Amino acid sequence: MALPDAFDTSTEDFSGDWVSWHDARERRTGSPLGLASLAATHWLAAAPSAYDGVPGLWHAAPDGIVGTGHDLDGLTLLQGGRPLGVITGDAVTLTEGQDIEWGDRRLRYFERDGALALRLLDPDAPTRTVLRGIDAFEPDERFVFTGRFRAAEPEASVEFTTIDGHRSDDTPAGVVDIDLPDGPVSLTVTRERGGLHAVFADGTSGAESYRFRFLDMAPADENGAVLVDFNRAYLPPCAFSDFYVCPLPPAGNRFGSPIRAGEKNVLLAT
Repeated sequence: MALPDAFDTSTEDFSGDWVSWHDARERRTGSPLGLASLAATHWLAAAPSAYDGVPGLWHAAPDGIVGTGHDLDGLTLLQGGRPLGVITGDAVTLTEGQDIEWGDRRLRYFERDGALALRLLDPDAPTRTVLRGIDAFEPDERFVFTGRFRAAEPEASVEFTTIDGHRSDDTPAGVVDIDLPDGPVSLTVTRERGGLHAVFADGTSGAESYRFRFLDMAPADENGAVLVDFNRAYLPPCAFSDFYVCPLPPAGNRFGSPIRAGEKNVLLAT
């Protein structure tokens, strides 16, 4: 899943840069195969089974997810979104980063802690057809802070519970200490795509904004300073479709101070 480069601060035009970022977010999430197009996540068993809305029979195997059926013959196999070849015959094995192009839809490999699933992305998914954009707070430079990064101990771990109740341990990068107007907070962060990533809830969550949000930050500088721009806080994928399995904020990343910056919620047709 592609996530936004939320810590790009390449110019001095604060509001203009934010508008460009927000517009790009709306285009990506609402695109034909964007976040809102996820129509199903089918968790696979070892025995081949049929699943609603997808061709063939599917099962989990040691080397990937296996599909069988004559409906798969001739479909295009993609790797990282680029054509890899055409399926010949009635069997295919999907591995990490692979999709099957099925008309304007996609069948996608998904893995979580060793459990394998087949995902269906459909431009006609109801979650996409009713999407009208992303509601957001107006950009506000008062919600840009300089935080202080403290690296985690090598043996440290943090437990994440996903929105469907699954629990797993992850290795944190550390914490970022931030002095908010209402008092200090410490965000537990992980490393993702060369930067720092936090899942957090604040005083607006579940009321003025979605129940939790994501935030990306650039790596700390040599002095441990981290730019924390809550204007780039963004909605998790599960705000756009119930078939995502987003992590909930760990205990330390839930704080009462309201952060009226960044994305609020999805805008839907009425």
